[in-house]
Amino acid sequence: MPKEKDNSKQQGVSALTDLPHKILEAAAEVGVDAGETERSGSFFHIDHSLILSKVNEHFKGQIEVLDTLEALEKYGWLKDYYWKLVDKDGDEYARKAQKPSGGYFIRILPGANVTFPIQSCLMIGSENTQQCVHNIVIAEEGSNARIITGCATHPDVKSGQHIGVSEFYVKNNASLHFTMIHNWASGTVVRPRSAALLGDNASFVSNYVILRPVKDLQMYPVAKCAGENSKASFNTIMYGCENSRIDAGSKVVLSGRNSRAEIISRAIAKDDSQIMARGMILAENSPVKAHLECRGLLLNDGAVIHAIPELSAGRKDVELSHEAAVGKIADKEINYLMSRGLSKDEATSIIVRGFLDVDIMGLPEKLRDEVKALVEKTTGGV
Repeated sequence: MPKEKDNSKQQGVSALTDLPHKILEAAAEVGVDAGETERSGSFFHIDHSLILSKVNEHFKGQIEVLDTLEALEKYGWLKDYYWKLVDKDGDEYARKAQKPSGGYFIRILPGANVTFPIQSCLMIGSENTQQCVHNIVIAEEGSNARIITGCATHPDVKSGQHIGVSEFYVKNNASLHFTMIHNWASGTVVRPRSAALLGDNASFVSNYVILRPVKDLQMYPVAKCAGENSKASFNTIMYGCENSRIDAGSKVVLSGRNSRAEIISRAIAKDDSQIMARGMILAENSPVKAHLECRGLLLNDGAVIHAIPELSAGRKDVELSHEAAVGKIADKEINYLMSRGLSKDEATSIIVRGFLDVDIMGLPEKLRDEVKALVEKTTGGV
């Protein structure tokens, strides 16, 4: 832990800027705006403790941001949402999370149009900590909001375990864009368990970015398009390096008439990293339409990418498609950039940054630029 005074042990911090500098630096790496000027609300959790939960004055009456345990005490009806989408006995990690230390409860009220993103940060601040959180997000009817959440370790922490259960409810005519950025220490084991349920005309976009080494990550979020004309999109950017083991995919179940889905992933592997890029689309009704796309780029021998796309349909009036490709950087691309005066390393960095295209995420300009800056900072020395 840092030698500076660590206010993170104190619950009730009134502003993110009250936190120690090292913590704020780590939070900035996952998209947290400490000044909160471009955020509608903030949630910050370190190890097993809530540090900050607040809604900016302008957005009061439009959103709620609370600790999940506090929300369960406040709202009796929340038990109808708690552990309803994720099976609490689904695997050993879900069972470990049955007694969480907290997590965020975010509710976007009916008809609210939240123009600034809601931000949250879940941080491991102590060595070898096992952090278990349970998050619930409810986008009420007719609402529209964006959430950016970052998960990270303190710069002085080298190892730990994070188990995060997240349940998303996107109700009729609601739209929810959720962007998650992971920045774990290289000795961290990470096990997110996530699911979403969509109502009529609902839209759910899940963006996931991991750019730093991680010991072992396994995640497979599932979205069920239960409502008519609902749409789910998963966009994933993975950069595997050192000895990282990444098994990341997503699944969409199309059970509502005229529901749609899109799964897009970009994976880069270098050093001795291994990436398993999964994707599955299951059509349970008709008519439905969906597309799955996975592209992988290997930067050296020894790195491994497995692309596993799956389509399943039991009705005749469906339109499902997929494409997958894994390869290396083309020599002609490197040679062209080098002919323009760049070194081989500079040329490789430019190609990698272009491959990890954040434009696939459909972010608003300000947030897109923030995420793009993180990508460029991480891959600049490839």
